[in-house]
Amino acid sequence: MSFVWSPPADPAAVADLAARLTAAGLAVQTARPLGPLTTFGVGGAAAVFVEPVDQAALTRILELLAPSPESAVPMLVLGKGSNLLVADAGFPGLALRLGRGFTRRHREGDRIEVGAGVAMPQLAAWTARSGLTGLEFAAAIPASVGGSVRMNAGAHSGEVADVLAGADLASPEQPHPRRVAAAELGLGYRRSALPPRTVVTAAEFRLRPDDPVAIGQRLADHRAWRRHTQPLRARSCGSTFTNPPGDSAGRLIEAAGLKGLRVGGAQISDRHANFIVVDPGTRAADVLGLLVRVQRAVREAGGPELRPEVRAVGDFGGLAGP
Repeated sequence: MSFVWSPPADPAAVADLAARLTAAGLAVQTARPLGPLTTFGVGGAAAVFVEPVDQAALTRILELLAPSPESAVPMLVLGKGSNLLVADAGFPGLALRLGRGFTRRHREGDRIEVGAGVAMPQLAAWTARSGLTGLEFAAAIPASVGGSVRMNAGAHSGEVADVLAGADLASPEQPHPRRVAAAELGLGYRRSALPPRTVVTAAEFRLRPDDPVAIGQRLADHRAWRRHTQPLRARSCGSTFTNPPGDSAGRLIEAAGLKGLRVGGAQISDRHANFIVVDPGTRAADVLGLLVRVQRAVREAGGPELRPEVRAVGDFGGLAGP
């Protein structure tokens, strides 16, 4: 399954990295549960977890990662965890989440620069108050700016690629951030060409001036539509599958008679068929098992192979097999 990432990790190399990060004065946590950092709220712990408070701390972390082969110490970058399913066994490498130093916002005319840790709904509200249009769709995206750039997030016929001018990127190979134009990021429908160990640290958006009242009304309409059509009170990852060309994943799932289908504590929402919702105590294996059953049922009903928006990480055992 291409959406399941199960990297091997050398425990000795991981322990050595944790020791070097600690010696460098960085706050390191071991066996940090990752489920609470995702919107599903399920899954195991990261072997090592760091949350750099600013760019200097992130640069130091990436410099310490550089000598280690990617296969020895895999790195997982978390945003708001809205499209992430962590295996019950956890993640065997380094999990990294950007801290408060990555939430800055700056406006210069019709352009804004924001840190990768800013939440997209907050960004939509801020630009609306500033009289800038173009990011109204972001009100429906429960993700960070960094995660939204990586997956070219979108909703309501808009997407990040429509308004993104460029993004600041850093990696173990190039620890200091560099600005990369949006055209060089390989943005497509709910995807980008960013390598796994690349961290988005900031983004620049090119917007247009408009009446704040009119923008606010569009935001209100988007929020009302979400409340009416989506199970917002339940834990989920948002839309589970991307829409096939010319069709809707939700329509295909509902047409296959799958609304309400359950595996353990995971269930296809009765409200919106493209949402998997979870009960307290649900296992990540339940979610992945249900996702795979939906893919198979839609395919057997004559539909296309549905492509998940969610990214599954860690060892899911036989569920992640071919």
